[in-house]
Amino acid sequence: MAALNTFGAILTAAIDLEAQLSDYYTAVGDAAEAKAADKRRSKLERVRRENVVEITLEPIEGLDEANYNYDFNNTSAAGQQANEAAAARFYADVAPAINVRQAQRALERCQKDHAERAEA
Repeated sequence: MAALNTFGAILTAAIDLEAQLSDYYTAVGDAAEAKAADKRRSKLERVRRENVVEITLEPIEGLDEANYNYDFNNTSAAGQQANEAAAARFYADVAPAINVRQAQRALERCQKDHAERAEA
């Protein structure tokens, strides 16, 4: 697992997470949620492309991918809820660490989407 200590590392981890969630929901048979994950992934890729030049290279400390556990083999309703809760926690932790407002808002929106799904 990688340390999430730069803007690029955080956005890459978020993009990878949404890609994994898309594959997970495709396997579960939830096409709507797979499509939503793809949409979030595309938005995060766009945010990363558009904001690379605005990055202030401040170190980010205290975040590590190992702190967020996902079980993409558990396709039960409880497993889906646990994965959504972990994703919401990831976004809640990383959004405040980003110093580019547009990127921060995109991460906050992802957190809200996952938190709503975790509570459903």
